[in-house]
Amino acid sequence: MAAFRLLISGGGTGGHLFPAIAAAQELRARLPDSEVLFLGTGRKIDTLGLASHGFAGAAIESFGFKGEDFAGKCKAIAAVPKSIAQAMIEIRRFRPDVVLGVGGYVTGPVLTAARLSGIATVIHEQNSVPGLTNRLLGRLVTRICLSLPESEQYFPAKKCVLTGNPVRQTIVSMAQAKDEETVSSHPTLLVLGGSQGAHALNQLVADAFCQTAKTELAAIRLIHQTGADDEEVVKKRYAEAGVEAEVAAFFTDMAAVYRQADFCLSRAGATTLAELAIVGLPAILVPYPYAADNHQERNADHYVEGGGAWMFRQNELTAASLAQHTVALAGDPARRWAMARSMRGLAQPEAAKTIVDICLEAAKKSARWSE
Repeated sequence: MAAFRLLISGGGTGGHLFPAIAAAQELRARLPDSEVLFLGTGRKIDTLGLASHGFAGAAIESFGFKGEDFAGKCKAIAAVPKSIAQAMIEIRRFRPDVVLGVGGYVTGPVLTAARLSGIATVIHEQNSVPGLTNRLLGRLVTRICLSLPESEQYFPAKKCVLTGNPVRQTIVSMAQAKDEETVSSHPTLLVLGGSQGAHALNQLVADAFCQTAKTELAAIRLIHQTGADDEEVVKKRYAEAGVEAEVAAFFTDMAAVYRQADFCLSRAGATTLAELAIVGLPAILVPYPYAADNHQERNADHYVEGGGAWMFRQNELTAASLAQHTVALAGDPARRWAMARSMRGLAQPEAAKTIVDICLEAAKKSARWSE
């Protein structure tokens, strides 16, 4: 039997990359002889993330369209034929049985090239409101995997499967071993702004802890992921104010970080929310207000309605009100415990397994691979 070959396209942010890595890890665990190639744009977060997990990557030229000015849109459109041609070359070289798109503009030319090559195609939509690329690809691909039920309305229903959003195995394993009954009376707050940081959120948190409510927040231990641009500034502010905090631009071992945390203050990216649900961390969510189609607020709604999170719009928050909400949740262990239970109820720990099942099924139906 030939080894199963999966080509995964997407990346550019941790929200796209980490679910893809989780699916690839599941495939490798199930079929050790399988081969996986990631095809993206070669951004630093992709190359570092793939290298740390032992996966091969390749890159093509591709540019985003939505949100660009006229010149940027023209550049993106002009690059499409070349992008498809480059993707065709990589596909012919790797000979995948299935191509899985995990989001981002690069998936457009890659999955188009796969379709033209007669290869089964699957996309995974992480957000409640799909981006432009996935909306267009929904008409072309074999199957569509959804993280949240709200996104089904944008796709042909007969192609859709609600899978959830894959979470890396190290985080799933840590969550399974964690004692959900343990509620700390001296809690640790984890601040996450996504893989690229969140400047406005960083400022609000630093203002609250260093100035506005320094005394009220003193009993809360702080772990703060800032993104590269704000790391040194935030570190300096905490040091000068005497605030004990663990600060990093980016944490590579998120399982270890989640293990220490009791609740979280975060943007509302789909992958972060899936991880918080798996771990069972109650969350205060501040969606990124400029996300395409306001999808982060829609993502957050799902977890708020499920009882695992509070949500506040960024323009409604001040350092004082953020401190007030943080102190309220930190000082109420019973509420944090209830929210943690609700978060776990929203988790879908089998997401990676289900997506791999769908990819294998698609390959069999296209007669490109058999067990």
